Amino acid sequence: MNTITALLFDDFETLDLFGPIEMFGSMPEYYRIQFASMTGGIIRSKHGVAMQTTAVTKLDDQTDILLVPGGMGTRQLVQNQSFLQIITALVEQANWVLSVCTGSALLAKAGVLNGKRATSNKLSWQWVILQSDNVHWIKQARWVVDDKFYTSSGVSAGMDMALGFIADRHDVETARHIATYTEYRWQENSDIDDFYRP
Repeated sequence: MNTITALLFDDFETLDLFGPIEMFGSMPEYYRIQFASMTGGIIRSKHGVAMQTTAVTKLDDQTDILLVPGGMGTRQLVQNQSFLQIITALVEQANWVLSVCTGSALLAKAGVLNGKRATSNKLSWQWVILQSDNVHWIKQARWVVDDKFYTSSGVSAGMDMALGFIADRHDVETARHIATYTEYRWQENSDIDDFYRP
């Protein structure tokens, strides 16, 4: 059983979280999901979805997989050293680190993506790449894998990445079965990026 820790903050992008959680939640025999934040309590998404979270220091289970969504809340958090320290500690603990959208900006600012290939949301691209010039930013990609890091492009790309992760850890047929179950048209090739504009 692998424990996924979703690290949340106010004004996270709703689908960044719930898209991947839908995919991983289809395999409860393999994945346990816990929702964390800096201090615990209620965290609200950009769209007002209220999530009950546990403080990072009080989590029941060790983090095997870290999931970091993006959203407008990342704009302030790149300046929050306490939050960046939490990310660094969880990244060190985790076997795998997954980010969606501008979640990769937080990873970059924390320094954990130094020397790695990564991607992010196209509409926030210029802001994201300003967070670190030590990352090999790949603009044309649905998601990018480098070592234990999976970073995805914007919002719905998190579902493609999650299915890609499942295909890599299990098999492609399992990922396709989940895509069919959720009636989601999975972009299986991470290099095909319909939203890339030169």
